[in-house]
Amino acid sequence: MTDDSTLGGYFQTHQRPPAFEGTDRQPYSVAMYVDDTPAADGRLGGALLFVRWSSAGDQPEGHLETGYLVHGTTPGEVEEQLRALTLHEIKDHLDQVILKARELPHW
Repeated sequence: MTDDSTLGGYFQTHQRPPAFEGTDRQPYSVAMYVDDTPAADGRLGGALLFVRWSSAGDQPEGHLETGYLVHGTTPGEVEEQLRALTLHEIKDHLDQVILKARELPHW
């Protein structure tokens, strides 16, 4: 794998979040979400947040998010697991949340 083939490697190499074209042909960037407060079992959850941008790329138009993908006992542990996701895995998650959103009545 190249240095920028994971989310963390991409952030480090390019100093910005990676961007993707979704199956809906819209532009998205990705961010990490880590719970602030642990659940009853003491674990924190981590998810991905996809910001949908205007076709010009100059302003956000909405967002989609995954459910929890990883869990850990500290924010750093959760973030480390999210940063280890490959860009291919992240694109798969984006496509899944787009598909799920299309199934909702308001899409």
